[in-house]
Amino acid sequence: MSGPARTHVKTWVLLVLMVTFGPLGDIFLGKGMRQLGGSPELRPAQLVHFFVRAFESPLVWLGIASLLAFFIAYLLVLSFADYSYVQPASSFAYAVVALLGYFVLGEVVTPIRWLGILVISLGVFLVSRTPPRTTERA
Repeated sequence: MSGPARTHVKTWVLLVLMVTFGPLGDIFLGKGMRQLGGSPELRPAQLVHFFVRAFESPLVWLGIASLLAFFIAYLLVLSFADYSYVQPASSFAYAVVALLGYFVLGEVVTPIRWLGILVISLGVFLVSRTPPRTTERA
């Protein structure tokens, strides 16, 4: 595989990882924090107790691990692909978040939100039709 084709494949593998682990992390954190209930008053002792309970939750740790995997993929892809390509292409995660919110968390996703997600997905499609790197290596 040649250089540009290899870069394109590497970019898409890392983008898929980002679009998978970012939303999963958000969903795990959301579900874990909902299990804890509302946030306490802003007194230091109550905040410490709340955070201790949060970090005892396996769902919160799954969320942290997923977001760490997202961040690693994000760092790697930005090391060789243009930010102006990566950021719009990774926006497909919004569609994944909406789907997971609907199916996993039981949230209602209104038609106007689905329309917004469709617009974002169209933008991701347009961005994907361009090369991931347009700048010279330093």
